[in-house]
Amino acid sequence: MSLLNIDQKKCKQDGLCAADCPMGIIRFEGKGSYPEIPSESELMCIRCGHCVAVCPHGALDHAEVPLAACTAIDKALVISSAQAEQFLRSRRSVRRFKDEPVEQSVLRRLIEIARYAPTASNSQLVEWLVISDPERLHAIAGQVIDWMRSLLQDPKSITMPYYPLLVSAWEAGIDTVLRSAPCLVAAMAPGPAPNRMVDLTLALSYLELAAPQYGLGTCWAGMLQGAMLANPSLKQAVGIPQDYPFHYPMMIGYAKVRYYRLPERQAPKIHWR
Repeated sequence: MSLLNIDQKKCKQDGLCAADCPMGIIRFEGKGSYPEIPSESELMCIRCGHCVAVCPHGALDHAEVPLAACTAIDKALVISSAQAEQFLRSRRSVRRFKDEPVEQSVLRRLIEIARYAPTASNSQLVEWLVISDPERLHAIAGQVIDWMRSLLQDPKSITMPYYPLLVSAWEAGIDTVLRSAPCLVAAMAPGPAPNRMVDLTLALSYLELAAPQYGLGTCWAGMLQGAMLANPSLKQAVGIPQDYPFHYPMMIGYAKVRYYRLPERQAPKIHWR
């Protein structure tokens, strides 16, 4: 069975699918013929769906990216350039969360959205770990603090200047590691391709951009990430498999704060060539 199924009544023989195929494996010989993928080229198909998406006539169906599952773009939902700019600029790192659990259905929806982030060669190898048990989250944050303490006690260790402040805050009952967030979401991917780290970073970016529309705030858990990279036992405690070298955690919860301005950033440094 061929990967492509062409509705010859709808196909206008314009060759758009062949021209846009990232792998260049769709053969189209011009008017009077229909696009096809030669059987010897099917293994090269990355199942990206470009051929289905680019056809304005809905004439092409892909066996593994079926036309019926590819939602048509709703022009009424297309945002303006000004809306896009405000939407992206309004992203904030939230560090104050309500003492309220995040519903599993909402988390699932955010992860469903995040799966549309691009991945290298459309590999789609990003997996998700969700932790919402308060005791476990507190224990993980405590292990990060213990790791910091061990570094501070070793004169040969290189530490960050704010580590003593974080340890002192923890001892005073303030969690500055995970910010008492009710949930931790970690994106992870197996090796060995180095692009996996880019893949999961993009997926987390999609998730954090979608989160505010559900009343949620997010913050990249950089201190936990650093501790996991330095301490394999902490990575194991979080629940990330040892053979998954690529990972990054993100705090998530209902935001306790609202922002009303778009802070300015430094002007970009652009090197034109």
